[in-house]
Amino acid sequence: MVKQKVLVTGGAGFIGSHTCVELLDNDFDVHVIDNFSNAKPDVIRRIEAVANQPLTCFNLDLRDKPGLKEIFSAHTYTAIIHFAGLKAVGESVQMPLHYYQHNLEILMNLLENKAEQTSFIFSSSATVYDTKKDAPYNETDPLSPINPYGQTKLMAETILKDVCSITKTKLIILRYFNPMGAHPSGIIGEAPQVNPNNLMPYILEVASKVRARLYIFGDDYKTPDGTGCRDYIHVVDLAQAHVKAVTLTNQLPSSNIFNLGTGKSTSVLELLAMFERENKIDIPYEIAERRQGDAANVYADVTLANQELGWFAKYTIADMCRDAYRFIQNRK
Repeated sequence: MVKQKVLVTGGAGFIGSHTCVELLDNDFDVHVIDNFSNAKPDVIRRIEAVANQPLTCFNLDLRDKPGLKEIFSAHTYTAIIHFAGLKAVGESVQMPLHYYQHNLEILMNLLENKAEQTSFIFSSSATVYDTKKDAPYNETDPLSPINPYGQTKLMAETILKDVCSITKTKLIILRYFNPMGAHPSGIIGEAPQVNPNNLMPYILEVASKVRARLYIFGDDYKTPDGTGCRDYIHVVDLAQAHVKAVTLTNQLPSSNIFNLGTGKSTSVLELLAMFERENKIDIPYEIAERRQGDAANVYADVTLANQELGWFAKYTIADMCRDAYRFIQNRK
């Protein structure tokens, strides 16, 4: 039986690499496009080691139209899972034009080249929601991103809906909350090549003595301990949701949006205490001023993903803390 061929853009990144493992484990023929701007090429070897299967990798920037056309001329894909793009919120505020140009250009290049029958699964974000509304957030809640990164995700969603409705392409938009953790093997995990954009990499840098302390931005929010609360989801749970999306595409409506989270929130101090307890290590921290635009409490309503995809997050905060630290320890 011929395997279904899936293209994963940004497949060497944090979420992309874990998704490639899950796809390989579920007997898909996986092709990756990555320019390795925020990941090392050896991630491909690590993916293959975890899955004990080969994949096909193209070292290509998605702005390279001739190179992209050559790939699509040679291969027909069941689905495209689009992770590639710039994703640092703070950087997007400093370089908005760069973010708009890059993230929207690469999306449109993909859409210009893909076959009509190829379904499209898009890596979106909870940053599209209007955080002035109280959590939890469901897929029909108001949208109002507060930074250029979130705006590019919302613009991409709009482009995809317009284009896919005309071409009759099956579309699945997955809005992530806060991915964390690493593969339980300790072989792949989060290893950004630029400044971290999430809480856990900063904790890991303190644990590894790269940083002296962790800065916690604000302790006066209306939350149980005053620190911000977020919906942290294990990256393997997240990856498995993408396999569900690819597998069930033909059973779903033409256009779909699903939140991916656990449906509950954890504060910064709760996460820090769990990390220290599970890994038997102290993480010095200092309270700093709030960052502009940070919400007090953000978590997902995941009812739709549970019902339509049959997907449920299984890993705990303790699992995320252990797996993330194991990966860093293995890299030493």
